[in-house]
Amino acid sequence: MHRGLLIVISGPSGVGKGTVIEKFIHDPDLNLTYSVSMTTRPRRPGEVDGVNYYFVSREEFLRARDNGELLESAEFVNNFYGTPLKKVEELRNAGKNVLLEIEVQGCQQVVQKCPDALTIFIVPPSMQELEKRIRGRATEPEEIVQQRLEKARREMAMTNQYKYVVCNDKPDLAADIIRVIIRDHMQENSTPAE
Repeated sequence: MHRGLLIVISGPSGVGKGTVIEKFIHDPDLNLTYSVSMTTRPRRPGEVDGVNYYFVSREEFLRARDNGELLESAEFVNNFYGTPLKKVEELRNAGKNVLLEIEVQGCQQVVQKCPDALTIFIVPPSMQELEKRIRGRATEPEEIVQQRLEKARREMAMTNQYKYVVCNDKPDLAADIIRVIIRDHMQENSTPAE
């Protein structure tokens, strides 16, 4: 059995990462499993603990981070986000391709710890389209919308740190492109699990 890939997908808030991922995450040929992140932010309507995120207290999160139990962590809008390291390693060693949907800052941490990570950045067709998508959610106050847009501008300037950049103009097409990228790397991946 071969050790699974570690696949990192990033992109600015509102770019449609979740929509694109949903189109290929269940493809049996890709042998993917979604890494569930830990967060201190409140649950949104319809989100399920342990499925969308592990929703934890600030104290629990900081304890895990300080004990080296997170592959990466980031803070945004006064909330923490992070990836539990032990679970990712267990899944990869079992031959699963582990998908992380994380922030740019988190991706930099992952690449430092796992240089073999396959990194993909999803970009919007334009900043105007991104703003339209963020505002279309109608879930956050104007101050947060402005913070997300400013953060998106900074993140877009960092796409050169990713192996691949995929435009989400049409989610089906973006998902197909990512499928091809993953399949290519699966063929190249020949490191046996330890």
